[in-house]
Order: sequence, then C-alpha cells, then structure tokens
Amino acid sequence: MHVFVTGASGFIGSAVVRELRAAGHGVVGLARSDASAAALTQAGAEVVRGDLTRPETLAPGVARADAVIHLAFDHDFSKLADNCANEQRAIEALGDALVGTSKLLVVTSGTGLVSAAGRPSTEDDAPRPGGAFPRVPERAAEAVAQRGVRVAIVRLPQVHDTRRAGLVSFVIEVARQKGFVGYVGEGTNHWSAAHVTDVARLYRLAVEKGDAARYHAVGEEGVRLRAIADVVGKGLGLPVRSIPPAEAPGYFGWMAHLATEDLRSSSDKTRAALGWEPKGPGLIEDLAKLEWV
Repeated sequence: MHVFVTGASGFIGSAVVRELRAAGHGVVGLARSDASAAALTQAGAEVVRGDLTRPETLAPGVARADAVIHLAFDHDFSKLADNCANEQRAIEALGDALVGTSKLLVVTSGTGLVSAAGRPSTEDDAPRPGGAFPRVPERAAEAVAQRGVRVAIVRLPQVHDTRRAGLVSFVIEVARQKGFVGYVGEGTNHWSAAHVTDVARLYRLAVEKGDAARYHAVGEEGVRLRAIADVVGKGLGLPVRSIPPAEAPGYFGWMAHLATEDLRSSSDKTRAALGWEPKGPGLIEDLAKLEWV
C-alpha cells in the first residue's frame, strides 16, 4: 500500500518511513523545506510540499495514499498553544480529505495525555480533557471519527535512541541551563518509554492491520525519574538534586506537571492485538550512550 506520512522527515517519522519502505510499502511524505524534501527522496519516498500551518496542503498527500499516519508536530514549546491549534486544524483537514473513503487515519497522541490514577494507563483509558496542557489530538480525532472516518490512535511514551530521548531531551536542556539535574521529591514517579525502531514497527503494524483502535507504543512501562536524573547527571557531569514540588514550575517550566506525575503505561492489549514485541534497548541504556556533545 501507499502511506501518507506527516512529520516524515522528523525523528520518529524518518524511522517510520524506513520501516514502511523496508516492508515494501510506498510512502508519500509531507515536507516543508528543501532539506526535508531531499531527505525523503533519498529515503525512497514521494514528496508533497506543505506544513501544518497550511492545512489545505495536506489533501494532495491523502489523495495519493491508501492510509495516513499523522506524526507532525512543532515542538517549539514557546509557542505551545499555537502549535496545538495547528495540530487540531491539521487533523480536521485530514478528516475532510478522508470523509467518504475507507482509508485509515492514524493520529499520534501521548501516554502522558491519558487519565489514570494510581495505576498504569491502558489503551481503554480516556484522554485528559485538556486544561493546563492544551494538546488534545484525540479530541480532534474523535470529531473526525464521528464523521465516518476510520481512525486509529497511537499513544507515544518517551521515544529514544542514542541521539534523542523524548522529554528527556528537554530535561537535558534545562539541566544545562540551571547547572544541575533536578527531580521532584524522591524521584519515585515514572515515565514510560520505547525505542524508536520499536515505535516505527508499531506504526507499520497498525496500518497493515487497519483497525480503528487505540495503541500504546510502550516498551518499558515505567522508568523512575530519579534513575533518569542520575544517568543525565553523569553524562553532563552535573550534580543531581531533589527539588520540592513547589519549585518544579520554576525549574521545569512548561513540563513541570509532567515531571511531577507518575506516567506509567501498559501496552498489553497493543501487543496482543498487533503481535508487537519491543526489542530495542531500554531508556537508561540509551541515555548512558547518548551523544552528549
């Protein structure tokens, strides 16, 4: 089949393109720059020029594909509200182009955007209603589904290799700015994680199966924040320090609420549904080998 991928030249998207091409699928990738277009061409993908700020540019990619994977998101968190609004409009535009077809739309969400108290979140748990953190892709996806479009959700944890590590990459940036690696309280809360190659394989399996379902791309149910802080501190050569919850916003900024919550997630139902078994290295192992310079 042919798959249209937004965010196709990004960290996860480029791995998804490689996975799809290796499995014999054609790929149509969205590119907003000459560099992205060149990278996609080199990877064997067709190119559609456009970006999320111009949702009208998405329809040509949908028309040239049998399924759609929406991965694009602008991670400039100084413009978080605007970027979340652009994401909403992009999902709506993809839905507009898919109404009346049987094509599957795979929308990317996050395990940290799911409500679960005192236990690991599962695929059955509803997304948070929004609030302090304005990213609500599943709300837009549900509106599209109500119009008859077949929609699957892939919820991502901290996706990593030895170059990037999801939110941990922002933890590293903050630590460099502050001069120490902070964690909240005793650091006993957790983040779930998965290696980027495992995540790419999950997207492929989801497209091939074609079901309108929720999937958790979780390789590790939960990695302690104190363990993350320790390995980051060692890599940066910086002290590691506990901070009280009241100081978390001043240290972590926009991701303070994520740094204080226990965000464990299960992928048992995903593994059973897709026959998906993560094989990549764990988060701490990759962080120990991270390209720090």
